Amino acid sequence: MKIGVGFKLAAVVLSACMTLAAQQAPSRLNLVVTEGEGAINNIKQRTARETIVQVQDENHKPIAGAAVIFLLPGDGPGGTFAGGAKTAALVTDANGQAVMPRLTPNQLNGPFQIHVTASYQGQQTSIAISQTNGAGGGGGGSNAAHTGISGKTIGIIVAVVAAGAVAGAVVATRGGNSNPASATIPAGPSTPTGTISLGSGGVTIGPPH
Repeated sequence: MKIGVGFKLAAVVLSACMTLAAQQAPSRLNLVVTEGEGAINNIKQRTARETIVQVQDENHKPIAGAAVIFLLPGDGPGGTFAGGAKTAALVTDANGQAVMPRLTPNQLNGPFQIHVTASYQGQQTSIAISQTNGAGGGGGGSNAAHTGISGKTIGIIVAVVAAGAVAGAVVATRGGNSNPASATIPAGPSTPTGTISLGSGGVTIGPPH
């Protein structure tokens, strides 16, 4: 009689354990990208943004202890993990998250995808994370730099033009009346001017004439 009771008790405990295990096992997995989607990695500085995924159950609750594998492209734009590896396997933390190891982008410019697979208690799901390798931005110069004329050259041109104007005024004054107070500038004599030409070789300044 006692043996029969013992069997019944064992059967109840086993049934309870099986029921609990069935409740804990998710019916399906969700894999969510929390950071890294659409990231642009700098191939000049060899830096990349952090990439993080989260494994969830059918009720979008995080799953700890799930196995996550990150797979990088075998060729073309992409990169490598430490030691030149193309794959990395991790286990999700208490928040159901897995942080991809540091990615070192290669020197190929363009978009690529990181394939991620998550597995837990017989369930499995996969996603692709899109990223891009870029060369980084560059600043442009001023308008003077684009035309081949530096700020120093422009300053010289202005100084020469101003000197020519002053010289012309002095010559005109001396050619009129010896009294500076009543001097008038005659209309006849022309003001000496220099020649300034801009070509592919730079700026050419001619003597006054």
